[in-house]
Amino acid sequence: LQEAGSRPYMPPLSTTSRNPAAKCYGDRFIPDRSAMDMDMAHYLLTETKKDKENAAAIAASPSKEAYRRLLAEKLLNNRTRILAFRNKPPEPENVFAADTVSSHQAKPAKQRRYIPQSAERTLDAPDLVDDYYLNLMDWGSSNVLSIALGDTMYLWDASSGSTSELVTVEEDNGPITSVSWAPDGRHLAIGLNSSDIQLWDTSSNRLLRTLKGVHESRVGSLAWNNNILTTGGMDGRIVNNDVRIRDHAVQTYQGHSQEVCGLKWSGSGQQLASGGNDNLLHIWDVSMASSMPSAGRNQWLHRLEDHMAAVKALAWCPFQSNLLATGGGGSDRCIKFWNTHTGACLNSVDTGSQVCSLLWNKNERELLSSHGFTQNQLTLWKYPSMVKMAELTGHTSRVLFMAQSPDGCTVASAAADETLRFWNVFGTPEVAKPAPKGSHSGMFSSSFAHIR
Repeated sequence: LQEAGSRPYMPPLSTTSRNPAAKCYGDRFIPDRSAMDMDMAHYLLTETKKDKENAAAIAASPSKEAYRRLLAEKLLNNRTRILAFRNKPPEPENVFAADTVSSHQAKPAKQRRYIPQSAERTLDAPDLVDDYYLNLMDWGSSNVLSIALGDTMYLWDASSGSTSELVTVEEDNGPITSVSWAPDGRHLAIGLNSSDIQLWDTSSNRLLRTLKGVHESRVGSLAWNNNILTTGGMDGRIVNNDVRIRDHAVQTYQGHSQEVCGLKWSGSGQQLASGGNDNLLHIWDVSMASSMPSAGRNQWLHRLEDHMAAVKALAWCPFQSNLLATGGGGSDRCIKFWNTHTGACLNSVDTGSQVCSLLWNKNERELLSSHGFTQNQLTLWKYPSMVKMAELTGHTSRVLFMAQSPDGCTVASAAADETLRFWNVFGTPEVAKPAPKGSHSGMFSSSFAHIR
């Protein structure tokens, strides 16, 4: 804008800084003729032509060439520029210098962990029930692995390598359909085909109590939350049992119409995930359980219907409390990731085969899955990219169960081929001390050898 009648505004040809201390540079760098030596410029421009004309003479007499160079050095005083500028052009700002230096000084990439492609040891597991909906193996905090083979529960102490038989249930009550260690690593819960649940003290091999009347049919899934033992049955019911009191059935969750085949409490103990043969995944809040089943308070936090087959494989993420991984059966074949606060499905990956079990790596952002037909493999995935890091083969039938050692390094897998395999798939934590060679070989040398 301008005032009427005034001269049009003309911007200056050069910019000036308001800071008097700042250097003043023109917008364009134009040769300053007053700083030029025209005779010198003419000489420099024609020097090349003269050199060509006298090339033969110079080549014939090296002394003349030396004399010419010395004369030019004295007379020209090393002045080789034709155009002279009034001011030197400003130095470019070295904006990316720091980034360039830091990128060159970046830490070297972490060396990729070696993942053995074969099992560390393969052991016999005769009479292992081939049933996708059961949960027959668990590894407790005291480093003792429990596995149910038919009607018998066996305990393998990973520290000493010794194997013991805990109990063989009566034929009318068997077979054993589920097993789960209490957090103390001493007490063991055993679910039976008869719908009873037994509680054992493994330190004294003593049956503490039997929970009766909780379910109407077999108990295929168990999960501990401190002193609360949560049980899931073929009747579709989920019951919280306080094992410290006489009337143990304190709360009930009702939402599944078919067998509950997966149960997992979150690390905080505030949320419970349940998967069923009705293809449903439920997320329950601890405050939503009903102490009066007749009241019909079966309000779940989330009812998720995305899976197209039974949901057995459940795994809460150890580094993100509200992240849950789930796996579907043969008609679904997908691993799905859920935000359990919002109920949103974050990702879904088609694995190509039945997902039987899931385990998170406690030391890295990785997930291990076990599968059925056709490869019967264990697959290690990088999270969250879900890039396959390794595929571990060896089982000849579907890998029904997986259990993780307390240090998070070793994974035991049990399959319908009646073998138990140990895999060093999750590496070794930095804080772990290497086991003595003698005890390491003893861990597997005689395990279950007497069972078959």
